[in-house]
Amino acid sequence: MSADTVFPWYSRWYSLALIFLIAPLALAMLLRSLVLEPFTIPASSMLPTLRSGDYTFAQKYVYGYSRYSFPYGLGPDHRIFGHGPERGDVVIFRTPMDPRVDYVKRVVGLPGDRIQMKSGILYLNGTAVEREPAGDFTYQAETAHAFKEMLPSGRSYTIIESMDDGRGDNTREFVVPEGHYFVLGDNRDNSRDSRFDMGFIPDDNIYAKAALVLFNSEDGSRQMSWIQ
Repeated sequence: MSADTVFPWYSRWYSLALIFLIAPLALAMLLRSLVLEPFTIPASSMLPTLRSGDYTFAQKYVYGYSRYSFPYGLGPDHRIFGHGPERGDVVIFRTPMDPRVDYVKRVVGLPGDRIQMKSGILYLNGTAVEREPAGDFTYQAETAHAFKEMLPSGRSYTIIESMDDGRGDNTREFVVPEGHYFVLGDNRDNSRDSRFDMGFIPDDNIYAKAALVLFNSEDGSRQMSWIQ
């Protein structure tokens, strides 16, 4: 081999080392943007479904990809390769008024739906959503009444109420605009959601579906489970 032989840059040891360092990071970022993204739940607005400190995985591909599917809001301005959420889905989104913060809530209203709360009961298109008592739920020394709420599709999940006359228990009727969704927290008396200043959530701002709880980082009390 001649002393003048020129080796390609990628054959040098430091180039190979750099490739081996960068490739896993690039793959992890790609998976995080396109497939699964981890989240830690910061608050209790989704009790009993999600607890503060829950370490969860959210599916990015279920709804396709939109504005906040990628870091820094660099995604497309409209949804591609997918569809919007269904009633009952627990979704990750950002709001127009604070696009830097991730929120997690449950979708209860689709575009065109009429949503209202009466005495704590959810009304969907003029009909009360069926629910039944599910005992009491105790968390951090506080006890609330639990209810199993059943949507017309047959989908069900558990909500809690900590008081009989919460400020969100009686609302006007909301008509969900085209291209938007109405979301509620499962902890109905302790949730900032579409009943209040959060308002309707644009379709493009919803970018993942909460799917799996792995563990709780605060007390280790949770076992791995699918999110209902």
